[in-house]
Amino acid sequence: MKLIQWLAALPALGMLVGPFFLNRVEPMVLGMPLLLAWLVGCTVATSAIMALIYLTDPANREPEEGP
Repeated sequence: MKLIQWLAALPALGMLVGPFFLNRVEPMVLGMPLLLAWLVGCTVATSAIMALIYLTDPANREPEEGP
């Protein structure tokens, strides 16, 4: 597996490991408890990382065969 594709594991790891360390109400981040803000950030990071993987994948740069 390519190194760039290992990035896909980071948001999942953040969602699974983060609650063990960030399960508290204070501090508030943008009006949300810390854990909720962390999970929202991991969700946004998932979209950004998947877009990065898609853009850097050489299979997506090949021209499509038309009929």
